[in-house]
Amino acid sequence: MKSFLLVVAAIAGLTACGQGNKSKPEDKSKRPSPPAVVKETISSGAVVTIDYSQPSVKGRTVGKDLEPKQGQVWRAGANEATTFEISKDVKVEGQPLPAGKYAFFTRWNKDDSWTLIFNKEPNTWGAYDYEKNKAKDALNVNVKPGKASPASEKLTYTISKDGKVSLLWSDVEVDFKVE
Repeated sequence: MKSFLLVVAAIAGLTACGQGNKSKPEDKSKRPSPPAVVKETISSGAVVTIDYSQPSVKGRTVGKDLEPKQGQVWRAGANEATTFEISKDVKVEGQPLPAGKYAFFTRWNKDDSWTLIFNKEPNTWGAYDYEKNKAKDALNVNVKPGKASPASEKLTYTISKDGKVSLLWSDVEVDFKVE
């Protein structure tokens, strides 16, 4: 009888432990770099949505102790890769991009231009798997950055009705046209 009771107690304990390990879904708004979304219907009728996590500068210097770093692919945000979604076919800086959802990466080049990368693998963490998924790039375009004024403490994206998309990060502003 004692053996039976010990077995029952052990099973009950394991069951209770298993139930206690059920984790709640993460509240992403509590992250140091919380989620943000910007969405706009541009003049062509396409809906453009950028879903990203919003890091803060916190006194750091972009390119030195804060991403992006020159020559490296950046997830253009924090946490999961930033996604860029369009409801219909568009042109980005004059180049065609089919409707869909893309991981959005950037690379700050040695000549100070930025390469904007639209990759067909949107569900990825950061840019860690980019090299493995590089063949899935749908579009790469180069643009010249400008100076943000005033500087932006938090990474911020804006989309205007005329299709101008801006990435504002510290004193950097990277603009590109979607039509």
